[in-house]
Amino acid sequence: MIDINLIRKNKELVKENIRKKFQDEKLALVDEVEKLDEDVRKVKLMGDELRSKRNNLSGKIGTLMREGKKEEAEQTKKEVVEINEKLTSIEEEEEKLNQEIKKRMMVIPNIIDDSVPIGKDDTENVENEKYGEPLVPEYEIPYHADIMASLHGIDKEASGRTSGNGFYYLMGDIARIHSAMISYARDFMIEKGFTYCIPPFMIRSDVVTGVMSFEEMDAMMYKIEGEDLFLIGTSEHSMIGKFKDQLLKKENLPYTLTSYSPCFRKEVGSHGIEERGVYRVHQFEKQEMVVICEPEDSMDWYNKMWSYTVEFFRSLDIPVRTLECCSGDLADLKVKSCDVEAWSPRQQKYFEVGSCSTLGDAQARRLGIRAKGENGNYYLHTLNNTVLATPRGLIAFLENNYQEDGSIKIPKALQPYMGGKTKIEGK
Repeated sequence: MIDINLIRKNKELVKENIRKKFQDEKLALVDEVEKLDEDVRKVKLMGDELRSKRNNLSGKIGTLMREGKKEEAEQTKKEVVEINEKLTSIEEEEEKLNQEIKKRMMVIPNIIDDSVPIGKDDTENVENEKYGEPLVPEYEIPYHADIMASLHGIDKEASGRTSGNGFYYLMGDIARIHSAMISYARDFMIEKGFTYCIPPFMIRSDVVTGVMSFEEMDAMMYKIEGEDLFLIGTSEHSMIGKFKDQLLKKENLPYTLTSYSPCFRKEVGSHGIEERGVYRVHQFEKQEMVVICEPEDSMDWYNKMWSYTVEFFRSLDIPVRTLECCSGDLADLKVKSCDVEAWSPRQQKYFEVGSCSTLGDAQARRLGIRAKGENGNYYLHTLNNTVLATPRGLIAFLENNYQEDGSIKIPKALQPYMGGKTKIEGK
């Protein structure tokens, strides 16, 4: 959510930003907010004038009673009652107008960074840089589900019976390497100085609407029937929510946190759920990084965070590239975002394994996350980034470490988490 002062002082900037995101249907919202803001300030002024008058009259009542002017005092009391009744109506009108403003402000997109490329959708995202040589071996790389099956590592038939499409059983060494990658991702971020966290896996609706747009919420979140609780789609939701309504001390900034959680997503949209594989599923696990920092430090942290993900995947012998998200591909709360994509030697192309975003003060403004400064309280900036999301990261690992004899090479970084094993072989 942007600062309403942007609309008061430079509404054309807000409108131009909407055009850059190809959301022209939202242009009218800016004018509506401007008019509602004028109305609410008029109503507030009326209320302030009535409160001042009421205070003056209330102060006279005692004086009139002491002077024996009981009749005049009673008349003054009636005036105070009438003012209170008017104030009740005015305060209700002010609240109604403020809610109308908030409803519109919640869907006006955040101001994107000047460096964001302009484009309509993800087909116009821009490649930044490649890391590692994207090799294609002379032998064939099987489909990831077939690799897992050859190592007795997956059972989709059983998960279909228990849960339906979009779920899976991982078994044996495949399950073990999955857990090893998560554990390594945790320790990798701890070595970077991040504090390890395990957050709640369910959050209330006011946290959900604080961290994401309504469109994202409807497409992603599972609601718990009969409860004001949602299953998280990523631990970022819980981790940012941890600071809701907090006034943080400057000396404790930045907060750098890395969190583990299972994640649950509807995956509503054109992509659909994979019946055979595990690329797009309803349930997965994730190691996330979250930063709460000073506004002037957020871009530095953004660049550090995506570089950590690149470093993590390169340590597993997985070539990656970074892809700058264009304006039309940015979620409404984001200022700037890039995807980290891993090389698929089977498909001979890159696919997304993580995403890094800075959201400016949008989430902090919605959730009331502030710091106390010399010139008053101010909103902080929030950032999030994927260290590892499995099973997508697992797919990248399997394909890039698949050997001609059907075994899987285990890089040195993961060997301590696999009991010293150097490869996985079929039984």
